[in-house]
Amino acid sequence: MLGGGNFTIQNKVFPGAYINFVSTASVGTAMGNRGVAAVPMVLGWGPEKEIFEVTAEDFQKNCKEIFGYAMDDMAMLPVRELFKNLTKGIFYRLNGGVYGANDYGTAKYSGKQGNSLMTVIQKNVDDETKFDVKTLFGGKEVDSQTVTEAKELKDNSYVIFKKDASLAETAGLSFTGGTNGTDVTGEDYAGFLEKIESLSFQILCCPSADDTVKALFTAFTKRMRDESGVKFQTVLYRYSKADYEGVISVENETEESAAGLVYWVTGAEAACAVNKTIENKSYDGEYTVKASYTQAQLADAMKAGKFMLHKVGSEIRVLTDRNTLFTYTEEKGEDFSNNQTVRVLDQIGNDIASLFNTRYLGKISNDDAGRVSLWNDIVTYGKQLAVLRAIEAVNAEEVTVEKGEGKRSVVVNFPVKPINSMSILYMTVVVS
Repeated sequence: MLGGGNFTIQNKVFPGAYINFVSTASVGTAMGNRGVAAVPMVLGWGPEKEIFEVTAEDFQKNCKEIFGYAMDDMAMLPVRELFKNLTKGIFYRLNGGVYGANDYGTAKYSGKQGNSLMTVIQKNVDDETKFDVKTLFGGKEVDSQTVTEAKELKDNSYVIFKKDASLAETAGLSFTGGTNGTDVTGEDYAGFLEKIESLSFQILCCPSADDTVKALFTAFTKRMRDESGVKFQTVLYRYSKADYEGVISVENETEESAAGLVYWVTGAEAACAVNKTIENKSYDGEYTVKASYTQAQLADAMKAGKFMLHKVGSEIRVLTDRNTLFTYTEEKGEDFSNNQTVRVLDQIGNDIASLFNTRYLGKISNDDAGRVSLWNDIVTYGKQLAVLRAIEAVNAEEVTVEKGEGKRSVVVNFPVKPINSMSILYMTVVVS
């Protein structure tokens, strides 16, 4: 997308959709699917410095091939937390490493999990001129080939075979030398952000506890939302000073990992429907969440823009579905601190931009008929949101599509009133 984001005056050069969201003064398109998050991780297996996508089904069926561990391994705890709710993860391996190897092959990926590989070679029982070459990973057979010479071996999902090797029977030759790379730096995270800039997702996950990295993710989020028109929110650990509707700051620690809860929150926020909230949602993950707070501490945390989980009886629940915005203005009032409101607005922004860019940009004339067509599509879309009870009923007469100051531009006014879930009950019981 060349153009997009907010506008102050009609002076844009790049073609695209420029959309402002502001609070009201105080006196035909399909909705995009949700459930996608972008997640950088330190891993012991997998492609280095590359984006790879994993669906919930992929994770369940092919976890060992993708991540190098069985799904129930403790190393997969963060990924399991994500897929408690996530539909698809856009993953990126931050670290490199050294490739494990033996006389017959090299691990497909670097990292210590390469040392879990083993090559077993036996004479074929039906033809003694041939060899059965088996690849074991973590003690389990993952590939078997019958060949005469090594050059006939085909690389598999785990091993790049050495085609010039001399095959000989072996009960099991382990791979050695595989190691994970050195500590991850801010440059590694910056490389990830560069790779995801053109991708589509609802939530960006920042698992780092380093304030410098968190500041980097916050700046990236603001730039993408406000300048490029790409609407998503970022979940990170203890960075409420961002004071921005696009950033969610998880306050709670876990006993296993200080910032571990960001994974569950990432999945829950990404998968939350446009007409729903995760407020009061029960935590169903595996971490031991520290949630011993007083009422006063919880109240102060909410005012400071912190996303909190708290104890309700024997359960751990989300206190309120809020982001870090705590400084309110005439353009962005308190409603913008509520993630359900932001979710609705982000959905509208992304969907209308997609509609315009795919159906109108460079295709439909900017005349009365063309603008009426765009108006009709926007009104129809608004009615769909109203049916979902994501926004109040749309008044078609208030939606306007007019010719802009330039021949190529159109100006849209689309008033919406997002609906929030019930949160506070005020009741008076009159006894007579």
